[in-house]
Amino acid sequence: MEELIAYFENIPTAHRSIILVGGITFFWLLEYAVPLFKFDYKKFRHGGLNIFFTLTTIVVNFALAFVLLKSSDWTVANGFGVLQWLDLPLWATILLGVVLLDLIGAWLAHWVQHKVKVLWGFHLIHHTDNHVDTTTANRHHPGESVIRFLFTCLGVLIVGAPVGIIMLYQSLSVVLSQFNHANISLPKGVDNAISWLIVSPDMHKVHHHHELPYTDTNYGNIFSVWDRLFGTFAKMRNEDIVFGVDTYPDEVANRHIGKLLKIPFKRYKSPKDLNTTD
Repeated sequence: MEELIAYFENIPTAHRSIILVGGITFFWLLEYAVPLFKFDYKKFRHGGLNIFFTLTTIVVNFALAFVLLKSSDWTVANGFGVLQWLDLPLWATILLGVVLLDLIGAWLAHWVQHKVKVLWGFHLIHHTDNHVDTTTANRHHPGESVIRFLFTCLGVLIVGAPVGIIMLYQSLSVVLSQFNHANISLPKGVDNAISWLIVSPDMHKVHHHHELPYTDTNYGNIFSVWDRLFGTFAKMRNEDIVFGVDTYPDEVANRHIGKLLKIPFKRYKSPKDLNTTD
């Protein structure tokens, strides 16, 4: 455990890049072998657009990385935060740190973006993808990247997380997000079993259904326990899922970078509820 944390405390930028690119490449290839949905789309063009937003996310996180590091250093130096207040074995410290960072930096950030109109405008870009695959994982407006970064910083302060735990969490977050967005078909029993611990592909696909109430379910990124605990867990048959969001049904517009970047600054549109009629 000490060697693991030591590695992530000083993880080279090249290794972080390998985790990101390696994950996308692995799941991208797996999508050819065992696809869940047989999309009628140009996979490389679709992936290229989503990679653009992946790059903007990298730029935002790189530019603000010093804030995250300073926040972590401050909590450790001042003995502030949950992990600093508890005297736990190293393995328990790592586990609790990752679990709480996932709650605050991922689940809570995601839930808030669905509930606050201004933030939902930025998050919409992620939901306008009509062909969800592993590249969708990082399809985020630069503004959303900033929002998620701020929630991660909040998590670091509350948790009192050392740098090694933060880097481990972020690495797991990247790979698990690529996994649960991937257009792959797992045996149903395997997917169901996985979903009791971590967010599985079938579980997260429900969140990308184009209408409420399903759009407001299954917010988890790494651990599925939060949705089960807070009553936001839902199931849906794969064959009934329609990707996208019903307020932005134009697939052509949803492939245009310029139009996507302008969405947060247009008139607010919320997804429609399945139980309502126009």
